[in-house]
Order: sequence, then C-alpha cells, then structure tokens
Amino acid sequence: MQTKEKEVLVPEIEESRPGRRILWIVLTVAAIAAAVFIKMRYFPSPTAGGKGGPGGKSAPGGGGRGGAGGGAGAKAPVQVYVVQATNLSDQVAATGSVLADESVVIKSELSGKITSLNIKEGQPVKKGQLLFSINADEAQAAIRKQEYNIKLFRDQEKRQRTLLDKEYISAQEYEQANNQFLTAQSDLQALRATLDRAFVRAPFDGVLGLTTATVGTYVSPGSEITTLSRVRPVKIDFAVPGRFANQVRVGDVVSVTDEGTNKEYEAKVYAIDPQIDPVSRTQPVRARYANTNNELRPGAYVKVNLQLGESTDALQIPTEAVIPEASGYSVYTVKNGKMAPRKVKIGIRSDKVIQITDGLSIGDTVIQTGILQVKPGDAVRIIKQ
Repeated sequence: MQTKEKEVLVPEIEESRPGRRILWIVLTVAAIAAAVFIKMRYFPSPTAGGKGGPGGKSAPGGGGRGGAGGGAGAKAPVQVYVVQATNLSDQVAATGSVLADESVVIKSELSGKITSLNIKEGQPVKKGQLLFSINADEAQAAIRKQEYNIKLFRDQEKRQRTLLDKEYISAQEYEQANNQFLTAQSDLQALRATLDRAFVRAPFDGVLGLTTATVGTYVSPGSEITTLSRVRPVKIDFAVPGRFANQVRVGDVVSVTDEGTNKEYEAKVYAIDPQIDPVSRTQPVRARYANTNNELRPGAYVKVNLQLGESTDALQIPTEAVIPEASGYSVYTVKNGKMAPRKVKIGIRSDKVIQITDGLSIGDTVIQTGILQVKPGDAVRIIKQ
C-alpha cells in the first residue's frame, strides 16, 4: 500500500512545477513595472527641467524653475513700477446739481375766479409786480360794512367817555363800549389782509415759469398758478467724501462742468453743512455761480472738481498694482529677486494711478503685471514694458 501511494504523489509534484514558474514570472514583471511607475511619478529625472548633466548645469531650454518646460525652478515674468515722488493735484471729483438762487411756487390763497392775469411765461418780473388777482367783491363789501360799524362804535365810545367823566355811568360800561370799538378795528384789519391776498404779487425779482391758468379760472386755496425763480446767480449742490470734510473751506473755488455742453465754469463755496450725512458718509457743500448769461439752468447735472491743494512729493503707482482686500489694500513688491506682499494705505485715486499714503517708500519696486502668477517668496524675472 505504501509503494502505491508514492507512485501516485510523485507525478502530481512534477505536474505543478511549470505553474509555479509562470506565477513567479508574472509577479516579478509586476514588481518591476510598479518600481518604474513610482520612479517616473515621484522621482523624475533631473534632466526633465531642473539640473541636469555633469556639474549641475541646466539642460538646454531649462533654467530657474524649469524654463520653457515649467519645472520647479522657473521665474515668473513680471512688469514692475519703481516708486518715485511725483506732483499731485489734490482734487476731489463729485457730481452736483444746479439750483435756483431763489425759487417759489406761486399759489392762490383764496377761493374765487381769476379776474386779471399778468403772467408772461418765461419772462422776468420785478419784486412787487402784480401777477394775478382773484374776484374780491365780497371782501370789499365786508370792508365797507365794517367801516360803517367802526364809525358807529367810535361815536358810542365818545358818548360813553363823556358820561363816564360826569360819573353818569360806571367804568365797566365804558370799557364795554371801548372794547367793541377796538374789536371792530381789528376785524377791519383782518378783512383788509384778506383783500390783499386776492392780489398776488412777485415776492422777489425773477423769471416766471409756465402756467395753465387763464382769466375766469376758478381756483381754491393751494392751487398752483406758476413758478418764480431767480437764476442769477445759481447754486451748485454737491458732496465730498467725509475724509475730506476738514479740508473744505468757505471761499474755495470749484470747477463746474456742464454735462450738456462740457463747458467749464468757476464757482465759489459759500456754505458747508455742519453735519456729515450719516447714510452716505459725505459732506454736503454748496457753491454759488454768477450765471450772468444764464449759462447754467436750475436742475442741470454737473461735474464738480474741488482743488484741495498740491503736493510735489506724492507717491503714486499704477491702479492695477493695488490689490483690494477685506482688511484694506496691499501691493506686491520685489525684494532680492522675490515677491514680497506689503500692506498700504491709499489716498486720491484716478482711472490710472492711486496715491499711496503709507506702506511704500521712494525706490520700492512694485509688481504691475503678472500679479496672479506669483505668491509670497516666489522668484520673479523682471521684463521691460
């Protein structure tokens, strides 16, 4: 029995040897492939873009961060601006509106029909000139009636005074008669004031606006008849940012540009609001322009430039070099061939340049273009503009 078992096992061992050889070959090939992959993926050849060849020299076409190959040592190309002192006109630009020096809506104070109309639309009028009148027959009749009453009460007061002097009546009786007389006089003054309101006159020199009223039009108290405006001079209303509030002075000259004609005029500041607007954080300012030839019309939109001073040593850099951040502003500078961020404070700005009030000095090199390609500590390569 033992001999037969050996004869059965020996052939099985002989048949399994070729399968084991194939398995070992497959495993060996897989291990080599894995090693090659790891080498190529995580340990690239030095000649791929960094140092290569004897002596650590860069391979052709490479350099720095990999040159054209984009390796780890390539320097990002940037354009820079060297900070220097410049002349700066300290100006504040704002938008404004033109207002009439005086303006009022002419309204009726009484009810009645218009009996006369002296309104020539768009024409100048003088102070006190009659504009229109309202039917005042009732007021005039009431005045005549009251004048008759006053004559009667005056006579009664004289008789009562004579009786009082002779002590025929008491002082109280005389006071009643005298009070009646004085009250009648007061009523007459009220009636005359009402009559005056029936004749509407210009409150100041100015130019009349348009009207829809005609003779015979029935009006009520508050009915708008026309407008009256004084347009020589005119006022210019504008506002400056709150940070410039302490630099604006009464008497400052402002440049006013009409949006419609692009013509420029000079106005003078005559009033400054004592409070900064809490909503817009701006300082309301008002200037006056003579407007001798009616160049500016009330209601027009204008651009205003306020000259606050001039500096000869201001630091200004291109607008695109300033990076706005949540906590303020910063710029990217070049120091020892590497990028270094720096916090700055800005002042006056325009479309092309921004004033730097803190954070930079004369001679500093600021990155102007290529900002998105670098991060702190990166080596940079300065290219000419």
